[in-house]
Amino acid sequence: MTATPLTFGTAGLRGPMREGLDAMNVTTVSRATWAVATVLKNRCLGGSTVVVGRDARHHSDEFAIATAEIFAAQGFSVVLLPHPAPTPVVAYAVRHLNAVAGVQITASHNPPADNGYKVYFDGGIQIVPPTDRDIETAMRQAPPDIARQPVTPADETLVNQYAQQTASLRTTAGDVRVALTAMHGVGGALAVDVLNRAGITDIHTVAAQFDPDPDFATVAFPNPEEPGATDLLLALATESDAEVAIALDPDADRCAVGIPTAQGWRMLSGNETGWLLGDYLLSGLTPDQARTAVVASSLVSSQLLAKIAARYGAHHVETLTGFKWLARADNDIPGATLRYAYEEAIGHCVDPAVVRDKDGISAAVVVCDLVAALRNRGHTVQDRLDALAARYGVHLTDAVSVHTDADAVMSRLRAEPPTQIAGIAVSTEDLDERRGQHRTDALIFTGEGLRVAVRPSGTEPKVKGYIEISKPPASDVATARAEASTALHEVKAVVTHLLAPRG
Repeated sequence: MTATPLTFGTAGLRGPMREGLDAMNVTTVSRATWAVATVLKNRCLGGSTVVVGRDARHHSDEFAIATAEIFAAQGFSVVLLPHPAPTPVVAYAVRHLNAVAGVQITASHNPPADNGYKVYFDGGIQIVPPTDRDIETAMRQAPPDIARQPVTPADETLVNQYAQQTASLRTTAGDVRVALTAMHGVGGALAVDVLNRAGITDIHTVAAQFDPDPDFATVAFPNPEEPGATDLLLALATESDAEVAIALDPDADRCAVGIPTAQGWRMLSGNETGWLLGDYLLSGLTPDQARTAVVASSLVSSQLLAKIAARYGAHHVETLTGFKWLARADNDIPGATLRYAYEEAIGHCVDPAVVRDKDGISAAVVVCDLVAALRNRGHTVQDRLDALAARYGVHLTDAVSVHTDADAVMSRLRAEPPTQIAGIAVSTEDLDERRGQHRTDALIFTGEGLRVAVRPSGTEPKVKGYIEISKPPASDVATARAEASTALHEVKAVVTHLLAPRG
């Protein structure tokens, strides 16, 4: 049986490290790099600057060197980052240097056996169709022997410039006691450096997870969203009496936040963090700035950011899933500028002028700034969440993921869409019927106080349901939250059944 070559998914390739066209290895990386170079030269961009970086996974150094040397042999000016570095540093460098492309060797939060090849084009923004298809087409034409030319790694200048710029996002004085984990990835030392530059020095790190470890020894899956992944972090937060807990994923482009409450420490959902950061960043704008500001969230994220944006007079844009779309949210709004974007999977872009991608380290700086600003007014993060609920109504979100034949489930739901979910009448919008780049394989079910987005996974044989329950604004937030929680539990059970395989 012939192996099926890896295809470009979320702005690049990702798969297990082994031999074969269907896996990550030097041959696959070499073919991909030759293809990217070919596409760039076909667009009259030959000889321009490209940036190459890597995380600390097995073989990442080897893949990055192959990438850099092939670009060099193809006539490009190559900036090879000197050490393993967070993915946002590559996104920053491409934008800062006005480079035509960047490649980061990373599999982000995938299991230890995986690696990947992430591609940015101009502006340091992830590629979108048809560029990915153009690269795939060129890969099929790659020669068996691909020339390489040695490359001298760059110095630390770009990393230091990124650190200084990211630290400058701080606007509120005062130290913050932080518990931090790097989740065995490449973000630990740089995050501490950036936070220190931002005046945040009371940092307690999870020692067992601080240094890069390609085997991710202490976690089953190196993803802060996974059950148990942040146990060591929350234990440290409790022990150190921290004000906030920060978990970066292994390539430090995502940031999960934990807070103390009356019932103990808990991790916020990506949506909760998104509401807080969106509201905080908009609150710092003048009315004139707000009128030209764009904030964005993905179609599977909460609807609350749109309400927050409306209050400030800002534009809200809902995009397809993925930062390759979120980073372009201001494209169709003349005179407007993206100020913030997030997706529910703990991805946050808080400084789009500098990094047009999700960035866990810059998000951590702004989270700490928010904590200090609230503390200076005698408030906590939970207080702010309660205030947002009182103003805009309680919003609760959750997700369901079912391993199954996703195509079969989507076909069934299209043929026989539900008319009610947990007793709530719903209407159906099929996003596959949209035109142009807004078209995608997803269904949206909406009813009074209910929204369910269903789509197949882009990387695994499973289908996902994203649930949101909302209540009208009320003075008694606790009661409204309890009612929403009951409804969410009932809806989740029904959605799980809807997505389950039949027969």
